[in-house]
Amino acid sequence: MSAYVLLCNYTDQGVRNIKDAPKRRAAARELAKSFGVEIKSGHLAFGPYDLILRTEAPNDEAMAKFVLSAASKGNVRSTTVKVFSEAETDKIIAAIT
Repeated sequence: MSAYVLLCNYTDQGVRNIKDAPKRRAAARELAKSFGVEIKSGHLAFGPYDLILRTEAPNDEAMAKFVLSAASKGNVRSTTVKVFSEAETDKIIAAIT
């Protein structure tokens, strides 16, 4: 599984309906599952992003499907960052010639 961090901001619609956030969170988890994506954790954030999600997916295509489908609901916009574990990073660095 590949790891990703989603840096999210609420849209105007998402903020207007913020009281629905717990229901939307549950729906997002189910949506993610439908694409083989697991939301490992979600965090309300201060600063340039409103919400940060840590996720895992079998591949980039599955993550893209989830992100596009979630965005189509109109409540959040996100920037997706693929991240590597320390072990994966060490393997990548070891292969550098």
